[in-house]
Amino acid sequence: MATPAQWVAGARPRTLPAAVAPVLVGTGAAAALDGFRLGPALLALLVALALQVAVNYANDYSDGRRGTDADRVGPMRLVGSGAATARQVLVAAMVSFAVAAVAGIALAALSSWWLVAVGAVCILAAWTYTGGPIPYGYRALGEVFVFVFFGLVAVVGTTFVQTETVEGLAFAGGVAIGLPIVAILVINNLRDIAGDAAVGKRTLAVLLGERGTRWAYAGLLAGTFVVVVAIGVVRPWALIALLAAPLAVPPARLVLSGARGPALIAGLAATGRLTLVTGVLLAAGLALSG
Repeated sequence: MATPAQWVAGARPRTLPAAVAPVLVGTGAAAALDGFRLGPALLALLVALALQVAVNYANDYSDGRRGTDADRVGPMRLVGSGAATARQVLVAAMVSFAVAAVAGIALAALSSWWLVAVGAVCILAAWTYTGGPIPYGYRALGEVFVFVFFGLVAVVGTTFVQTETVEGLAFAGGVAIGLPIVAILVINNLRDIAGDAAVGKRTLAVLLGERGTRWAYAGLLAGTFVVVVAIGVVRPWALIALLAAPLAVPPARLVLSGARGPALIAGLAATGRLTLVTGVLLAAGLALSG
């Protein structure tokens, strides 16, 4: 039986900035458009957090069942380590999905019922990342789906449930915060590149190779602040998000210096911090521009 601490570790809390940051940016965009509403914003945050935890447990379950977590570095793997059974982790994933679904239905009731369909697609995408007969995470598509769902959909959706409009500013914010969120997955897969290649898990990192993945990671971090500058052209207060740029230097230097395996764990944590701080500052800047 896994301990409470192991269950928390298995939820991979270092990935939670990927859930929080887009909701903050979407809320900042809503404030910029004079549409901020606290209730829907908090419900959107609950949906995002529950989905992130759910996808982490679902990934643990599916990879554990396939045997691809047998020899890994990094966060706790509940099934792969034998700390919990596959059934227990599946139940944890389903409970997390249920929490996201209930909060999502409440959001739909407050804004638009078509959000139920969007939520269903999000849950399906979360499950099929490594689950189901054709997991897209095994086919170098994880980064694309993460950008779409944790970047664009999360930010635009958060803005929509508050303003009930689909705005270009929200899409721009989704790109800005989606890039560092993708970088979290890229550095995670760079850390696991040898093990993934050995078990036939064809992530983008495996296809690009170490050198290509390292430069892709650096490009994502640089691209984040290029987009912030672009947003700042029309919303100058958004430029305060550039204050987060120095936080990109240590993980980028670590990755480009050739760090491997466990040495990249610190870089993963640093990328999470960068994502969260960028999200906080960009959200504040957008809100101030309203």
